[in-house]
Amino acid sequence: MNREKLAMTVEEAAECTGIGRNTMRQLVEWRMLPVLWVGRKILIPTDALKEFLQMNQNANLRKKGDVRPWKRQKS
Repeated sequence: MNREKLAMTVEEAAECTGIGRNTMRQLVEWRMLPVLWVGRKILIPTDALKEFLQMNQNANLRKKGDVRPWKRQKS
């Protein structure tokens, strides 16, 4: 059985998306993504990461002004 993870570490999220680790860490630092802190480990919810990527198609994720922060979409 192959279940999708509910959350990923910064490294896992970077590998999964193809975004560099440093860029992913910068997005977390800029508070563009929601995160969970478990001690020193940062977890990024998978569903929020998918929504964030859809919201930021054609955006330069290395420029803070180009990035739209994640906001929970209403159902």
